Amino acid sequence: MLTQFGATADSLSKASTMMFRIGTDAHLYDDPDDVSIAPLLDSKFDSEKCEALKRLLALIAQGFDVSSYFPQVVKNVASQSLEVKKLVYLYLLHYAEKRPNETLLSINCFQKDLGDPNPLVRAWALRTMAGIRLHVIAPLVLVAVGKCARDPSIYVRKCAATALPKLHDLCLEEQTAAIEELVGMLLKDNSPGVVGAAAAAFASICPSNFSVIGRNYKKLCKTLPDVEEWGQIVLIGILLRYVIAKHGLVRESLMLTSDPLVKHNSEGEDLEPHVAMRKPLHETSFDICTEIADMVSRSYLEGPDKHLSQLGHVNRDSLRLDGSCVTSAKSNDDVKILLQCTSPLLWSYNSAVVLAAAGVHWIMAPKEDVLKIVKPLLFLLRSSSSSKYVVLCNIQVFAKAMPSLFCPYYEDFFINSLDSYQIKALKLEILSSIATYSSISSILLEFQDYIRDPDRRFAADTVAAIGLCAQRLPDVAHTCLEGLLFLALSDGDAASLGEEEIVLVQVIKSIKAIIEKDPPSHERVIVLLLRSLDSMRAPAARAMIIWMMGEYSYMGVLISKMIPTILKYLARRFTLEAVETKLQIINACIKVLLHIKGENMSELQIIVGYVLELANSDLNYDIRDRARFLKNFLSHCMRSHDVEEVKDQKEYKDLTHVLAEYIFGGQRKVQSEPFSYRFYLPGSLSQIVLHAAPGYEPLPEPCSLIDESHFPSHVEGTTIMEDRAIDSETNDIDDSDAMSGSLEEENTTDYSSQASVSGSSGGGGSYNGASDTDGDEEAGALINLSDGAPTSRNHIKDSEENSASGFTDFGELMSNRALESWLNENPGSSQNFYDVSHAQRSLARISIKDIAQLVKPKSYTLLDPANGKGLSVDYRFSSEVSSISPQFVCLQVSFRNYTTEPMSNIFLSEEEADQGPDSFGKSVSSSESFSVSHGEAATLVSMEEISSLAPGQTTNRILHIRFEHHLLPLKLVLWCDGRKQPVKLRPDIGYFIKPLPMDIEAFSKKESQLPGMFEYIRRCTFTDHISQPNDKKDEQHSQITDIFLMICEKLALKMLNNANLFLVSVDMPVAANLNDLSGLCLRLSGEILSNSIPCLITLTLKGTCSEPLEVSVKMNCEETVFGLNLLNRIVNFLAEPAP
Repeated sequence: MLTQFGATADSLSKASTMMFRIGTDAHLYDDPDDVSIAPLLDSKFDSEKCEALKRLLALIAQGFDVSSYFPQVVKNVASQSLEVKKLVYLYLLHYAEKRPNETLLSINCFQKDLGDPNPLVRAWALRTMAGIRLHVIAPLVLVAVGKCARDPSIYVRKCAATALPKLHDLCLEEQTAAIEELVGMLLKDNSPGVVGAAAAAFASICPSNFSVIGRNYKKLCKTLPDVEEWGQIVLIGILLRYVIAKHGLVRESLMLTSDPLVKHNSEGEDLEPHVAMRKPLHETSFDICTEIADMVSRSYLEGPDKHLSQLGHVNRDSLRLDGSCVTSAKSNDDVKILLQCTSPLLWSYNSAVVLAAAGVHWIMAPKEDVLKIVKPLLFLLRSSSSSKYVVLCNIQVFAKAMPSLFCPYYEDFFINSLDSYQIKALKLEILSSIATYSSISSILLEFQDYIRDPDRRFAADTVAAIGLCAQRLPDVAHTCLEGLLFLALSDGDAASLGEEEIVLVQVIKSIKAIIEKDPPSHERVIVLLLRSLDSMRAPAARAMIIWMMGEYSYMGVLISKMIPTILKYLARRFTLEAVETKLQIINACIKVLLHIKGENMSELQIIVGYVLELANSDLNYDIRDRARFLKNFLSHCMRSHDVEEVKDQKEYKDLTHVLAEYIFGGQRKVQSEPFSYRFYLPGSLSQIVLHAAPGYEPLPEPCSLIDESHFPSHVEGTTIMEDRAIDSETNDIDDSDAMSGSLEEENTTDYSSQASVSGSSGGGGSYNGASDTDGDEEAGALINLSDGAPTSRNHIKDSEENSASGFTDFGELMSNRALESWLNENPGSSQNFYDVSHAQRSLARISIKDIAQLVKPKSYTLLDPANGKGLSVDYRFSSEVSSISPQFVCLQVSFRNYTTEPMSNIFLSEEEADQGPDSFGKSVSSSESFSVSHGEAATLVSMEEISSLAPGQTTNRILHIRFEHHLLPLKLVLWCDGRKQPVKLRPDIGYFIKPLPMDIEAFSKKESQLPGMFEYIRRCTFTDHISQPNDKKDEQHSQITDIFLMICEKLALKMLNNANLFLVSVDMPVAANLNDLSGLCLRLSGEILSNSIPCLITLTLKGTCSEPLEVSVKMNCEETVFGLNLLNRIVNFLAEPAP
């Protein structure tokens, strides 16, 4: 090629390769015998050392032994270069087991690096120590992992969690308790990355130690959506197993659908698995196959030894499912939280996460809620071919147990030309399982195209699917049978041998299965098959037709007349038939002699005897043995028939004849074939390979977890209230940036802000637990004292969780000085934060009298007199709920004439309407007529026109408005004296809610149901209480009124003046310092007008009376966007100084 230029293909290829390698490290692989490595390792330049180490690692990747450089590499472990240190660690990990003595010399360097200020160095040192497989250093590795598990860096703690399984394998059973304790500590971490790695360690080390999960269950559920994808898969499995071990299966779920069936089977009755197990096949009802659902639940709960047994079907007596260990998804909070936190994961980008979340809902969700897994699973069918196969393997099980799930989506399982054979086979099986009377016509039309596919194996599977549809839907069995019969008669001659034989055999097999359901009504089909027997060349097909002749020889007149002719034909061709056909001919002869009686008996006996003589001299020993064995039956059958002609006495029938009638006698009820496969947990490898893969673990036994009431509620003598105080003190260490409540900051990698949020929630838990005012107490009391004990068990559990997580939160919020002391292994400074004694505080319930009469909603200006030519329009939002619709907001609009001339024809209309005054000839009642705009646009109820407004007069009107959004202004037109003036009506999100009256216990219960993603916190500064005492009047008033009550009243009024809320309670801790307001807590509740979703607001104060107060505003609301916007609005007006 291009020889005139001196270039060849080989030289051009080398040139292109060299150009490609420019700027890369590919040259490191060129010379395995590079002699310059040793001098480079001893160089004083880090760049040369990196070059040498890269060459060594390249040689290791090529399979060369470079352990001779071990001493020179080890001495570079103390290098200050991060790149050199990382390469040295990789080399040491590879050769640590081969050179244990030299490796032990570097342990001191590793321990020193564990105290390095750089978290990457600490993490690399820990990874290297854990990767060295030497039992001698196991205690040192355990100490290092324990230290790094408390490291301030998230990455180091994650590496510590990853090192735990390696350490567990190294220590065997020696340090199991200490390692499990570290796993439990890391599971309480605030970082999702650490929690994901800790979950993987838990699954590897102690998968059955559910007591560790029980202490952190709610926190793990909250963290689950933020964990990395592969950690989510492990954590979902752990949470599912914990719930089943703690509470058992869900009563309303699919797993317990077969309870009545199990009891029925226990009585000894013989049920047909495929006949008496379905509800009517209508798409409006749940079509549940109780037999398969029973097998699914049993298989999920079986042990590995049963999965590895040689039985082809599930042992039904191995597991007894009763109602003793069940729970309800409606009343069990743990089940609710699990289903709630896994619902968003159904739409994850990771297919494995979707399958894991779908498995939780498949096992634990009520039957009516399982529908939510359908669309996410169907969406996964658009992914890669390998992912599609895995998803279809799981959908196959779901469709068999509950066909109604996928019945409306049968078109999604139609075959694509690019699908592999395995995917096609799965789709065909799913289609045959979900076919209904409304969809069978479309499915059969699709099957007709599949039968003509060049892949005849796929065509044979399609024929099998048609047979299954005919068995499931008896009304279409005749249509399917006609099509199959046409296919058999048309392809019988062509299907001699080869691929077409597969299709023909499957056609006959499907016809045989349909006939078995109702043999008398299909006599014509058997006759047609017998007539076409000569054109059938496939041995298996001929064998099945001959079997049907012998099995149904007693049935009908036509078959009885055809039998002598058919037997003569088979006797002539006996020596030409295949082995399986010969065996069926012999069996059919005996069946015919047992069933048929009459004038043809002598002729049949001669034919059968001739066939048996031919079989007795056949070359195949199976046929010879069968013939000799059946000759005895034939002799006794002939003798018994002779005896019956003389005298009908049963005593002449000896035992041999009775045995012959039992084996080849009358038609018996065909039993369904047992399932030849098992069901495994959704998303597991075992469900794909259909056997228990290594590491597969079934679900734990329901309610096998011991009650956790024996766990101590005090830690090292510290009470729950003291732990709460420790949490609140720990949270004060965080800087102001971490306190920000914005959604972006809460979702960052560093979860310090979330640590502060959870800590503040825990700190405020003591105030939530205050008991409500008793009815026997005096109604006019301003302050009611109560102890600090919580009123419900939920509060105690929350306190335990908060107290247990307090020390972990502290690790996230450590200052630089604390970090330096930690690295120097001087924990004294870090412990000083906990040495402060905290006294248990009592709570004072404050009642503010006549608070409703003091509420004055804020007024806004719609049009000032300067722009309105003397007309002033003000509006304020009303606390009343609109009588038109919950979508509307009520406003009180004031019109005032500042001119000396009267004004007329004043009204407001929408900008789009652009109506003049003539269109309002008559005022319309606002409750009867209003203009509705298109879609979700804002709507203004027609306002009653102001016919005349005298100078200095003020007139009020009530408007009912539906805003397009709670943040977008509404453009209106103000008409006055025939002139129009465009104005903007700005919404106030605080009045898109209405008061929701509730007591403190109902508030706390509802607040506990809205954790995690439905809880947001922001902080602001409140200064109204220090701006007022400068006034003499307020100074005098403050001498009379308690300063605490004044601040509570001002804070409550500012909330109620700017938002339509209900004041639930005002709780104040009784402290030794009367000037301290820390812990003052206000609770308010509201309900969104449009959808009646509750919004719970908790204000917690911190500071003294004479200084600006820090207010922590916590919002609990299911509507995330609305709740965040309302939270921002509250923070803004609380931070505004009083006018």
